[in-house]
Amino acid sequence: MGRAPCCDKANVKKGPWSPEEDTKLKSYIEQHGTGGNWIALPQKIGLKRCGKSCRLRWLNYLRPNIKHGGFSEEEDNIICSLYISIGSRWSIIAAQLPGRTDNDIKNYWNTRLKKKLLGKQRKDQQHTRRGSKQITKRDIINQDSRGSLIGPSFHSPYTCHHHHLCRSQFKEASLSMTTPR
Repeated sequence: MGRAPCCDKANVKKGPWSPEEDTKLKSYIEQHGTGGNWIALPQKIGLKRCGKSCRLRWLNYLRPNIKHGGFSEEEDNIICSLYISIGSRWSIIAAQLPGRTDNDIKNYWNTRLKKKLLGKQRKDQQHTRRGSKQITKRDIINQDSRGSLIGPSFHSPYTCHHHHLCRSQFKEASLSMTTPR
């Protein structure tokens, strides 16, 4: 026994939102609010969308207090330092960056910031040959369900009593990413 479906899947539009749909949803919510019932909202407005789709569109893209556009260097630093200390708890990280959503930060981390950090770390590795083990792409990809780094050079902070040493390597790489040379 499961939950009843929220909408008739056969008559629901999927895929990218049109500007007209965005305008309908935004103007209705600004005038009337959500009413606390996202499932009923699309029918009230005349949208052929699922209530969940409307809720996510509003929360992640259409709210007036959402920041759109590129991330600043300061935001990059905040994301990196928080990721090092608490892992991939995107909603907690988003709470420290007003106007940014957890979804936006997660996507930015996975598509740009993690790669930028790895690239900087590789450059540093080429310039300085240290005896300590450096972070690899595999180390960052190998994450447990909490987002904590695990693998040959990282262990979950929940199972490893040396996690402060494990994280220090990652922290060193992220700090060197933002330090001007």
